[in-house]
This record gives sequence, structure tokens and C-alpha cells, in this order.
Amino acid sequence: MRNNAPETGAANFANGVPSVPPRVAVRGLTMSYDGRVIMGDLDFHVNPGEIFVIMGGSGCGKSTLLRHLVGLETPASGSIFFNGHDFTKATETMRNALLRHFGVTWQNGALWTSLTLLENVSLPLREHTRLSPREITDIARYKLAITGLAGFEDYMPAQISGGMVKRASLARALALDPHTLFLDEPGAGLDPLTSRLLDDLLLQIRDSLGTTLVLVTHELSSIFAIADRALFLDTATRTVGGIGPPAELRDHSPNPRLRRFLTRGTP
Repeated sequence: MRNNAPETGAANFANGVPSVPPRVAVRGLTMSYDGRVIMGDLDFHVNPGEIFVIMGGSGCGKSTLLRHLVGLETPASGSIFFNGHDFTKATETMRNALLRHFGVTWQNGALWTSLTLLENVSLPLREHTRLSPREITDIARYKLAITGLAGFEDYMPAQISGGMVKRASLARALALDPHTLFLDEPGAGLDPLTSRLLDDLLLQIRDSLGTTLVLVTHELSSIFAIADRALFLDTATRTVGGIGPPAELRDHSPNPRLRRFLTRGTP
């Protein structure tokens, strides 16, 4: 499935005026493992300030696609662009500069268990900036506060709930003020109320900070609550099976597998 994003990942021109390029543009991406194609010919884009969901059944390649987007996996073919820059062909210097603008959270939170929450959030700032210790502490406290963890700075990850671990991981991902957040199953393992509160937090982050969010999830409640658009990875065709606003896909998609996924198999 192709869309109207510029095929090269560069800016479009309308009436001679350059438009803003997609935050992320994927062109002809094929993912494979041991010579077996997992998903192929993936074409899609993510707009600045958009909440974009990657969805599909278990084992369809959602998390694998996320790992490709953040540079942890190498495509078998195709290209990934960020703000018009070809990430797949970038020099090491350019690649590191692009990575500086990403934030990533993983399903289990991936916090350093031997560090306090404040130390976890401070770590990227210590590693990648020349800020003073006082400035780093102030920023880390602020990021914990905006994710609802003010007062928990000195807690260890083992001392907090699963929902709080997700929030602390999000605070760490926001430490360097990324323009794009990539989140792998952010609501996994959470009860419905905690998951809903996390969805509300993600909306607040997008609305207040202008951050672009790319989420991997199969949680229908989250998909319909926060996604501007969603991409369905179809295991039958091993490519994009639909892309658009979730409600429109549910009600009007010609793909029966996509409709079944969004209705949990009900007519």
C-alpha cells in the first residue's frame, strides 16, 4: 500500500512552496530473518506531531519493525528516512546525530535496577550533554514530574508498580527532548485503569511538547483512544494490510483480516 508521502523522504513542493517532510518515511522496506521474509514492501510515513500505531496479531513483526526504525536491525532492502535524511545510508556521524533525537521505551521498561529513578533519567543527560550536575538533576526531576512521578526520585525500580516503571521509562526517554518517541507495547501487563492513565499521559506529551509518537500495540482500547492513524501488518500477505484512522479502518477497510482484528472477530 502506498500513500501520498514523498517517495524519497524529502520535502514535497505545493505551488512552489516546500512543505514539512514526514517525521518518518519508510520506502520499500523488507525485513527478513535467516533468509525468510517477515514483512516486505512496507511503505508508510509518520507526520510530525502524530500518534502513529503499528498493530497486528502476535508474531506479525511489530516489534521487529520498531527495531528497524530505531536502527537496531538492518533492513534486507528499502530505506528509512527521518526528517528527509536517509537513516539507512547515513554516515556514522549523521546516524548518531539522528539518534540523538529519538526516545525509546521497551515493553519491560528496561530501567537500570541498581539506579534510582532520578539516576535512570539522569543517565542519558550525563552521557550525551555537557550540562552541569545541578542542571542534569533539575531536568531529570522535571521529566519525572511531567510523567507523574514527582516525589519518587529516590525510589529504586523494584520499589514501584508496573505502571510507574512504564512512566519512569517514559521520563528517561524524554530526557534529551526527542522529537520522536518509539514505544514498544507501552500498556502491556497493565490493568485497564492504569493503561488508560498511560494513554492520557501520552496524549498530554504529544499536545504539550509536540512530540511525535510511534507505538507498537495490539491493545484495541489504546488504539482507538489515542491513534491518529494506524498501520496493520498483515501476516497473510506479509506486507501493509491497511493504514488510516482506526475507526475508518474498522468500518470501511476492504481487508477482512484488518476488520476482524479491530473488532476482535465480531461482525
